[in-house]
Amino acid sequence: MAPTPDLVTAALATVNDPEIRRPITDLDMVKSIDISPDGVVRVGVYLTVAGCPMRDTIIRDVTAAVGKVEGVSRVEVDLDVMSTDQRKNLQTKLRGNRGPEKEIPFAKPGSLTRVFAVASGKGGVGKSSVTVNLAAAMTANGLKVGVLDADIYGHSIPRMLGVADRPTKVEEMIMPPVAHDIKVISVGMFKPPGNNAVVWRGPMLDRALHQFLADVFWGDLDVLLMDLPPGTGDIAISVAQRMPTAEILVVTTPQQAAAEVAERAGSIASQTHQQIAGVIENMAWLPCPHCDERIAVFGEGGGQAVADGLTRTLGTRVPLLGQVPIDLRLREGGDNGKPLVLTDPDAPAAAELRRIAATLSKKPGTLKGMRLNLSPTAH
Repeated sequence: MAPTPDLVTAALATVNDPEIRRPITDLDMVKSIDISPDGVVRVGVYLTVAGCPMRDTIIRDVTAAVGKVEGVSRVEVDLDVMSTDQRKNLQTKLRGNRGPEKEIPFAKPGSLTRVFAVASGKGGVGKSSVTVNLAAAMTANGLKVGVLDADIYGHSIPRMLGVADRPTKVEEMIMPPVAHDIKVISVGMFKPPGNNAVVWRGPMLDRALHQFLADVFWGDLDVLLMDLPPGTGDIAISVAQRMPTAEILVVTTPQQAAAEVAERAGSIASQTHQQIAGVIENMAWLPCPHCDERIAVFGEGGGQAVADGLTRTLGTRVPLLGQVPIDLRLREGGDNGKPLVLTDPDAPAAAELRRIAATLSKKPGTLKGMRLNLSPTAH
């Protein structure tokens, strides 16, 4: 017997749009369903935009889902493109009716997304490597995670996560590419081909950050990790102004020169009234290839020194969250777009990063700035 339209619709409800991560039936992307007596099912699907980079994925997923329905002999998928009105309706469905002032969802009272701004005093300490591996570890633990590459001049997150696709624009929304189940956005995705530099002054940097936070459809994230540029320049100030509830993660290496600069970067919290989630010491030691000793290539104690210094400056305890050892595979994973915590989760560096990610995931969020929907009552 030929399948019924209800059975085919139920199968299509299991197919998620690869970018929006919601069923295509909920997004009004199913245009038509035609079933012939011999079991051939022809499904019409609306793409959000012409040339959608996820078209092959949608065809594959629709074909697989409908093909499992009893009585289906063959599946044919016909693609069409949403009209302007359909895209506007989709935007309203996803984000509601917004006025001219675009809001940053993570800065709104009641947001349940924890935002970590990963900072360092100087470059070359492995801040971006730590960011992508924390994101991958949190995702592997079942959290919905996004990464915002706020290092405009030195963007490297797309390569480190193996992102090849460009964002898709639906009306005024930007759909971020997804890699390893992590939503990612970076200025590198908007540049023309070639390794050209981004030459922007402060106001343009602030505008780009606002667009990444307000225009990108992040969905319901548990965690957003922001990879900040080194130091306390324009982006760090913009993050503090636009995302005052973002928690700062300070990354340093053991050497005292790097630790001193990292402490200065973290001390911005005393002026912006942000919370510091903790300090991560990267490249803490090198396993001896011939013995059980640890070789302190870059010295010792820098991470704890930063944590102690920030504790004194802020008047509240700043913990040393962990010490990540040197591992050649950590660098190779960044070059290949495959985080070490996924390719070799039991490696010492990966195990430490996974432990840090678990600690950050379990830490209860602050109630500061949240509306509790309480009102006084008369006795």
